[in-house]
Amino acid sequence: MDFRYSRMLCGVAGWLAAAIAGAPAYASGVDVVTYHNNTLRTGWNPGETTLTAANVGSNNFGLLEQVALDQQVDAQPLFVSDQVIQGVGKQDVVYVATENNSIYAIDANSGKMLLSHNFGTAVPISALPGGCNNNSNVVGINSTPVIDTASGLLYAITYTYEKNVPTFRIHAISLVTLQDALPPPKIGGKGYLKNGRPLPFVSANSRQRAALLEANGNIYAGFASWCDINANVSRGWVLGWNTGTLTPVAASELVNQLRHTQDNFFLSSVWMSGYGIAADANGSLYFATGNTDYNGKSYRPVYNLAESVLKLSPDLTTVQSFFTPKGVSGWRNLDPADADFGAGGVLLLPDQAGAYPHLAVAVGKAGPMYLLNRDSLGGLAFPHVTLGAYGSYGCWCGESYYVGADGAGRVVESTGGNLDIWKVVTSPKTKLEYDVGAVLTSGQDPGFFTSISSNGTAAGSAVVWAVARPTGGYGANNWNVTLHAFDPASGAAVLYTSPGSAAGTWPNGVSANANIVPVVANGHVFVASYANLSIFGLGGQGARSKVGVQPPAHAVMPVFAGAPHELYGIVTAIDGSAITLRLRNGVAMRVDVGAARAAGDYAPAAIGRAALVRGDYEAGVYKVGVFVAKYVLHAKQQPALWGPDR
Repeated sequence: MDFRYSRMLCGVAGWLAAAIAGAPAYASGVDVVTYHNNTLRTGWNPGETTLTAANVGSNNFGLLEQVALDQQVDAQPLFVSDQVIQGVGKQDVVYVATENNSIYAIDANSGKMLLSHNFGTAVPISALPGGCNNNSNVVGINSTPVIDTASGLLYAITYTYEKNVPTFRIHAISLVTLQDALPPPKIGGKGYLKNGRPLPFVSANSRQRAALLEANGNIYAGFASWCDINANVSRGWVLGWNTGTLTPVAASELVNQLRHTQDNFFLSSVWMSGYGIAADANGSLYFATGNTDYNGKSYRPVYNLAESVLKLSPDLTTVQSFFTPKGVSGWRNLDPADADFGAGGVLLLPDQAGAYPHLAVAVGKAGPMYLLNRDSLGGLAFPHVTLGAYGSYGCWCGESYYVGADGAGRVVESTGGNLDIWKVVTSPKTKLEYDVGAVLTSGQDPGFFTSISSNGTAAGSAVVWAVARPTGGYGANNWNVTLHAFDPASGAAVLYTSPGSAAGTWPNGVSANANIVPVVANGHVFVASYANLSIFGLGGQGARSKVGVQPPAHAVMPVFAGAPHELYGIVTAIDGSAITLRLRNGVAMRVDVGAARAAGDYAPAAIGRAALVRGDYEAGVYKVGVFVAKYVLHAKQQPALWGPDR
């Protein structure tokens, strides 16, 4: 594994061990040089000493600067402190890449433009398969680059229009000058079909949306399709290049190796809404794949691992383990519905105590969020091989992770318009336990992206940051982008919501999802959107606003006179004789169903399905939050069709 990333991950792991043991904790550096902060993709900066829940929630936090850029930004910004810039000297620098194939070096404190460079003509929509329009009107740098501070290089993949041919190139770019340090080669590759026939990689049929990964001395990238168009020739790929020379890794991962399908429809793309391929301490790679033939019959455990989580060897030759869901939320139903499991990323948790030290979570467009043992992902089987399945509301998104002031790890899920925080429990059995949550207003497809900042595990320092998908209503020219901040220690209480267009705008609101990740470093929050970088911090303009954000989901239990009570909700977890029900107002309520089950008055609950429970709160105390059900019934799936709670 690349030394710098190993040092980063070991720093977090070592800090975590010290925190659990009660020893003084040391947080790793504040640079953000890869998607979601590290190769585990936690999205956690545990070295933020300036921003706290108290000062973010004050009227002193807000917008500092807005910087104009030349096109839409789909890549996450990256941050390097004390970076030398040609002609300027040392600065804290935020690097931003746009769909116009431009890269900017911007003073992270003042917003001053330090350097910029364009790497070639971007590919117009008219040259994409079918004129695919779920992007900006040109496509250039679509994925998040990665920075290697040891070598002083930023690695990026551009999409350029060369003699009317869409062409991918991989670049090694100097952080000092923004010039190519090596000649940027065209990207190619070759895989082999089930019958041994070679299949070449074709840039014109492929989209490179997943964030780049640096690990094992290589840069890795996943490839997908354009709107699932040209599915007769487009397939999912993972390619790699040596960091020192940009020479290709000898092997390529071709996800779908079938020669034929019933409808001549292949895919099994690697896109994950821009989330990056993850890597563990041994250098193994993890990612999720999307749909294949819509007839629901072309999945193959060896030759076509669609709708799956894959663990891949560093040399790209071997699938070391995989997980494909079965059942109601399994691949047979996902494929015909175009309900990609691979719409969401794969988060690897830092090492945990207990029987399963190496965990991962993954969730997609439909079905639950799965807790997986990444030492043995389980293959084609569910529910027996997973460590748990937890409520989900649709994920074009990716999870985050941090450690709270109590020393317990937490997974931050951001599906639908829900922010749900789950505590990692490792004894007596490994599972996720619902902690707190909130609801925010988010547009476009369900799900959004989060980051966490904290000063180690210091009480009151943790802040969960989220950028909701743009809202503005169909027909609006510019949808507003909104930055939110929540206090996870106070029931996910709302600390800040950016007003108006302070966090940016998004003119492609109807067709193109904004997969925006907030970046927190050195007392600032960076949000890149359409032709704009917004910088937030203390002393910013504008008082905090709570428009569009509902009250903390756990804080208000419904209160009704008399008993029994009757409440509707969606099942988000099943744990022995209890289920967790998210009520229509966002409250997560634990329901004891043991008595109903024993009496035969229990319609089997299923995660993600609506249920009606009749009974009373434990000891008749509303705020206890545990409901004892005498009856558990199925309900209409649409909340609009539910009866009144009482």
